Amino acid sequence: MDLEHQQLLAPIYQFLKCETPEAWIEEAIKPERLSALLVDHANCELKAAQSAALLIRRYAIDKESGATLLSWLKPYEDFVYRQEGDGIFSAKKNALIGSLKTKDLKPETQDLLDKMVRLIKEELHHFEQVLEIMQARDIPYEQLSAARYAKGLIKHVRTYEPAAAVDKLIIGAFIEARSCERFAKLAPYLDAELEKFYISLLRSEARHYQDYLKLAATISADGLEQRIAFFAEQEALLMTSEDDQFRFHSGVPTSVVA
Repeated sequence: MDLEHQQLLAPIYQFLKCETPEAWIEEAIKPERLSALLVDHANCELKAAQSAALLIRRYAIDKESGATLLSWLKPYEDFVYRQEGDGIFSAKKNALIGSLKTKDLKPETQDLLDKMVRLIKEELHHFEQVLEIMQARDIPYEQLSAARYAKGLIKHVRTYEPAAAVDKLIIGAFIEARSCERFAKLAPYLDAELEKFYISLLRSEARHYQDYLKLAATISADGLEQRIAFFAEQEALLMTSEDDQFRFHSGVPTSVVA
């Protein structure tokens, strides 16, 4: 890892309470895990776009714009969940910025929309990149159950606003930060194509986690330190506890199943 990427990753390591356990890396780099790794990576990219879309629909845009946003995601969801389509997607996502209208004139609402739309575009592009790599290697897009990771964080979201929004944004920051950290950890062990690809993802993932935190700071009346510390503990528990399922965000492997 060169100096530029080391500097990029330094805040990530400070933000996360623990690094990825070596046992997970040892499992992830096994040749027989490549298919599950790439499929779940693609799933994670789509889920990241969906999560950002949920935030936009809940907090930033009106019903009509919400329907437009869902239509942009639909071809990807059809491909993954309903096995419809050939995996070749149009450039419609490139029209996202400027096509959605905020439901009010608050600067923080526009900021949420702008940052999350950019994130959606990038995550969908990453999804397409993973899919291209899979297709080139004749790796089928098989159905995989979700990891416990996101649910294990989301269950701690507070039930009243704006606290719920703050928690969702902090969780988004942790998911992006952990993804960035795992890309960096895995890259040196992968073949040249995947190493280059994973390194190329670091900058956007690092920016995504920062964007989530900036958005959370704009709507939190009490500061973020306490909730960040809380979710850091929960996230670290998920990473360091035993997990019988191998996924991109799974914990320490035990008797791993597919």
